[in-house]
Amino acid sequence: MAGAVGGEPEEGPTRASGEPDRRNVVLTTALETFARYGYRKTSMEDVATAARISRPGLYFLFKSKQELFAAAMTRGLENDLRAAAHALKDESRPLRERLLDAFDIWTGRYLGAAGGELASVAEAHRDVLGASVVDLPRRFHALVTDAVVRARASQQRETSEAIARTLISAAIGLKHQTASRDTFRDNLRTAIALLLR
Repeated sequence: MAGAVGGEPEEGPTRASGEPDRRNVVLTTALETFARYGYRKTSMEDVATAARISRPGLYFLFKSKQELFAAAMTRGLENDLRAAAHALKDESRPLRERLLDAFDIWTGRYLGAAGGELASVAEAHRDVLGASVVDLPRRFHALVTDAVVRARASQQRETSEAIARTLISAAIGLKHQTASRDTFRDNLRTAIALLLR
């Protein structure tokens, strides 16, 4: 996915001709369109036009706007989760830096114009997103916990889980209290330092 919406650029499946898979193009475009106009104001026609696909072609891929929104949001969050996992696995870097980068990917990128709008749209339509609303944050919590456990082997798993839970709560709070990604990172860096003394 491109830009600040939905993770690092992803190489999606391609057709034999080397063109990007149409479904991935539509999902990327849909996520950007929902971020720009919101869920209620975005029509299937808007997405079809932006993705340069016919409306019948879009309906061939997705039966409804709800299905398209859920697929686009879930794909974006899964991309974020993969990127956060990649940041956490690089054990050549200090744990504090890895945590900061992972939280920036998972939460910080949703500050600012398009990202902030997308987070608001997702939050307002949690019912449309289904199980991914619970599953993906739970998986992120597990990734953070595992990174803390590996880096601080002398610590009990319960303490690592509490640190992960507290950092997640801090990141969510900071997302709503800060206007810029830089401020988010600075404040989260302080929270990480306090919790990992």
